[in-house]
Amino acid sequence: MPTAQSGTGAPPPSPKEVRRWRRYLAEERAEAALYTRLAAKRQGEEREILFALAEAEGRHAAHWVGLLGDDVGRPLRPSVRSRLLIRLAGRFGSVFVLALAQRAEARSAYADDEHATAAMAADERIHEEVVRSLAERGRARMSGTFRAAVFGMNDGLVSNLALVLGIGASGVDNATILLTGIAGLLAGALSMGAGEFVSVRSQRELLEASNPSPTAHTALPDLDVNANELALVYRARGMPEDEAQAKAEERIATYSGDRSSDRADVRDHEEIGSAWGAALSSFCFFASGAIIPVLPYLLGLTGPPAVVVAAALVGIALMLTGATVGILSGAAPLGRALRQLAIGWGAAAATYVLGLLFGTTVG
Repeated sequence: MPTAQSGTGAPPPSPKEVRRWRRYLAEERAEAALYTRLAAKRQGEEREILFALAEAEGRHAAHWVGLLGDDVGRPLRPSVRSRLLIRLAGRFGSVFVLALAQRAEARSAYADDEHATAAMAADERIHEEVVRSLAERGRARMSGTFRAAVFGMNDGLVSNLALVLGIGASGVDNATILLTGIAGLLAGALSMGAGEFVSVRSQRELLEASNPSPTAHTALPDLDVNANELALVYRARGMPEDEAQAKAEERIATYSGDRSSDRADVRDHEEIGSAWGAALSSFCFFASGAIIPVLPYLLGLTGPPAVVVAAALVGIALMLTGATVGILSGAAPLGRALRQLAIGWGAAAATYVLGLLFGTTVG
């Protein structure tokens, strides 16, 4: 069968090469579709960047079409991972999808494939950095609330599992264990929510106190042009002396009565998140995590079976939480999941042993 390479004197591609090129083509088309769908969920500069990435992936797809020629055949289905990402992008378009796309770009095999050009391999490395930067914007926007959510969920899982197992190991009846678990859930969720609210509100207030005064610019018209301390303001903000002096002279010379020149010095503190958002996330996720160790006792289980089921359910939740953090941070999800599991089970096991010792001593 003739191919695009047949007229160039090059040997026709082997069946193995054709299969590999067709997989590459399917994945490039899938990535173009992914970035197009993500772009549809964005506005402004991010939308333009994602459309440019889709165009670049289309350029790579054209390379494989050219190599395949008549061997291009019917389009192959992309990998399950790619299909899942496209579906998630169409529904959510979130930083979670960007984080997964970042990992996909990092696994490109073009650097080791002689049929991929050096420019294509370089493109993929650049694409990884572009997607990483876009994901970083999303991480910054959600970091405050996400931190509270992860902390709340993990604390609810571990603290209530430890509480329930510790009390249960002391030999008390099932009703007491259940009541203790519910009380721990309510007390912990309320405490976490209140603590996050106070913490984030205080942090924002401290940082906002560092923003330029809203009335400081009104002093500019009355400053002595030849003798003033405006340059000291910029030096105090971290500018070198010569740059500070130049900035001060420019500010006085171009002052027009508005604060537009000061806006670059104002921090929006978006990465901190809102106090209410952090409080609600912490409350809800703590409660969601804390209810899991109580479920076996709510269902009537007692003794060792209840302990095993509670520990298993919490273990699954800990691994899911750790894997989610790993994906969003661009790290290997399995490693983060196992780390979360070891920490959570370790704390619960220590409390359970202490409960056994306490029960033995009291008995």
